[in-house]
Amino acid sequence: MTSDAAGLLSQSVTGFPTDLWRRSSPDDLARLMQQAGNSELPSVRALMFTLLLAEADAPVGIKRNGDFLQLRVDQLLKLGAVEQAEALMERAGIDTPQLFQRAFDASLLTGNEDARCAEIDRRPELSARYPARIFCLARRGKWSTAALVLGTAEALGVLEPDEDALLARFLDPDLFEEDDLLAFPEDPTPLEFRLFEAIGERMPTSTLPRAFAHADLRPVAGWKAQLEAAERLARAGALSENSFLGIYSARLPAASGGVWDRVEALQRFETALNRRDKQAIMRTLPDAWTRMGEVGLQVTFARLFGTRLLDIDLAGAHQRNALEVALLSPGYEEAARRLPKITPTDIMLRAAATGKMPETPPTQPRLRAIYDGFTTPPTSGMQALIDNRAIGEAILRAMAKLSQGTRSDPRQITEALSLFRAVGLEETARTVAIQLMLLETT
Repeated sequence: MTSDAAGLLSQSVTGFPTDLWRRSSPDDLARLMQQAGNSELPSVRALMFTLLLAEADAPVGIKRNGDFLQLRVDQLLKLGAVEQAEALMERAGIDTPQLFQRAFDASLLTGNEDARCAEIDRRPELSARYPARIFCLARRGKWSTAALVLGTAEALGVLEPDEDALLARFLDPDLFEEDDLLAFPEDPTPLEFRLFEAIGERMPTSTLPRAFAHADLRPVAGWKAQLEAAERLARAGALSENSFLGIYSARLPAASGGVWDRVEALQRFETALNRRDKQAIMRTLPDAWTRMGEVGLQVTFARLFGTRLLDIDLAGAHQRNALEVALLSPGYEEAARRLPKITPTDIMLRAAATGKMPETPPTQPRLRAIYDGFTTPPTSGMQALIDNRAIGEAILRAMAKLSQGTRSDPRQITEALSLFRAVGLEETARTVAIQLMLLETT
């Protein structure tokens, strides 16, 4: 298997054919991955991760071995899936300077840089960049050697002025105590981020690309920073629900307002659910659900608690609330069976969850788009891709049609759902349909 075909998910897990990408243009795939990655619908994001991590042959038009792997790694990093990108690179084998640079950058964000620094010692051909060598020497306590290497780099003129100034302060901050603070770069690298952190001028990650949020999950970050990073990554599907809950449950809220109110609301609800206290559940669920909705974490909350809520018999509107939570969880089919068919949305929620549409189509545009997606075949263009076995490209094109989330055009919703079903992604079609009805995305 070439490095381009490497993946963390085997064909038996994904159900995708090994020629998923072979018949498509690498440039088209790169463009479509960019477009499809913009969707805020959780099921679309989950499908993107599955595609990027799947074992499958590279496109035949790829120019060099490793280019398609790098494309997938870059997309994972853009989506904030740093740990998955690291694992994918490890599986494929980090054998080129280009791939090593990506692995080194990822390690700086997750706190695993010592292993990469040791790799530079063992295989110096993988990284000829002076800043990385200087940083790694200092990490191992070889400060004088790091200073010598910096002097060599300065003599050779291979450093940018900003790089030189930052590395000099990193190696001997006392010399610059009276100097003005350095300006943060507009587009920092992970190494620059860590160097600024080391000299006590830490950059806030909220305005940086999503991958930088992983730096706030390290123990050196405060709990508030960890909470906000966990929210950002969980919303993107780049952090597991259990990891999110572990951070949210680490301790009691230290203040009120903002993230603290969300933490308190979720903790109170989880306590009530663990005790199976119906009155406390009915008292705490609405607040917890509302707070999670404020930051786009309804599906994270639902995947944590939705199935368990099905075992609790609540009263009136509280039962309806619990069923909506469960509809966004893996227990969506059971939740749908308990949902009363009162409104057109209720009818379509039950239909989408089971994949069986009613005889009479709804009139509301979004509901009708979903109905048509389950009852009409793919467009001729999409069917041509399927017939040509360009399955990966077809799926990406369908995902790109949902890039506007719940604001997606009804016609594009229909085309995406019909394609998903035609290529065997029935569960994706169902969960996307449910999310389109229950969520509001931006």
